[in-house]
Amino acid sequence: MGKRDYSLLGPDAKHAVESGLTAAEWYHSDVPRKVMKELMTRSDGPAIRDTVILYGLMLVFVSLGIALWPSWWSAPFWLAYGVLYGSASDSRWHECGHGTAFRTPWMNDAVYQIASFMIMRNSATWRWSHARHHSETYIVGRDPEIAIMRPTEMAKLIVTFFGILDVVKFFPKLLQNALMGPDAAEKTFVPQSEWSKVQRVAQVHLAIYLVTVALALWMQSILPLMVIGLPRIFGAWHHVMTGLLQHGGLADNVIDHRLNSRTVYMNPISRFIYWNMNYHVEHHMFPMVPYHALPRLHEIIKDDLPAPNRSIADGFREMWPALKRQLAYEDYFLKRALPPTAKPYREDFHQYVPGMMPANAAE
Repeated sequence: MGKRDYSLLGPDAKHAVESGLTAAEWYHSDVPRKVMKELMTRSDGPAIRDTVILYGLMLVFVSLGIALWPSWWSAPFWLAYGVLYGSASDSRWHECGHGTAFRTPWMNDAVYQIASFMIMRNSATWRWSHARHHSETYIVGRDPEIAIMRPTEMAKLIVTFFGILDVVKFFPKLLQNALMGPDAAEKTFVPQSEWSKVQRVAQVHLAIYLVTVALALWMQSILPLMVIGLPRIFGAWHHVMTGLLQHGGLADNVIDHRLNSRTVYMNPISRFIYWNMNYHVEHHMFPMVPYHALPRLHEIIKDDLPAPNRSIADGFREMWPALKRQLAYEDYFLKRALPPTAKPYREDFHQYVPGMMPANAAE
């Protein structure tokens, strides 16, 4: 294959449509209809509990951070607040965007809007961006949420852990959206009926940031920015760490989530921050299953899936060498072994993209 073009308006995007890759039928593990209906049942209880815990902890940490400011004794509380602000907001944005976290729609929308602001994403744009990510997961030129492009830019990847690049990209986009609405690339997945909403959301976000900056200037202190804005930088590392594991080093341009997604067992704290998105193959196969039911779904279909990585460290031990190898060989990817009980991969997936290696070629 030639060098990949990840832009949504480039030749790879056109080829994905023309080849039929975007209209292909994705593989799903077998789950009895009755069981799937039970798994998809929504409930307010778990999400209300977790949301009260999340925002309660944030309130405690930020209060202690402010009370101890500017002493270095405040640093641990700011760091803890930052992870919840700059990382837990990513999973809350994600699950509430699916509309599955809560049973009550307005609760989903309220948390979605708050989390979108904290993670610095336009709630009107990213709702549609993420829908495309699910319908065309890691299809080059079509998926707007590909986190690791080939060949991997290692320096850029490392800087991403500090959230700096996201923030640098966010504010010009925020200004563009506030003044003119979605750009040409965004218009490829955001319906025209939503363009005005994209602009309104950006204007609200911009107004909040302007007021926060004005307050910081008036106080002659960065304290207001420590509460709103800066935690998106110093608290981003956890959501970047877990996000890279979702698809890093695995196949692109395929129609089987077992090929392009990774499930990783994680400790309880990371699972709370990440809201069970470590069950990522399961989530992509069945995105309407609420986060609290994913562990049960995993137990039901795990015999049809690659073995999960045993920990975050184990996931990086598998992924990192693959990313380094892709520096020299862009078409290299990891093929994860299936258990004997699993249905086989569709070995014909490469027919959709001329030049793509068959699934058993990257050993």
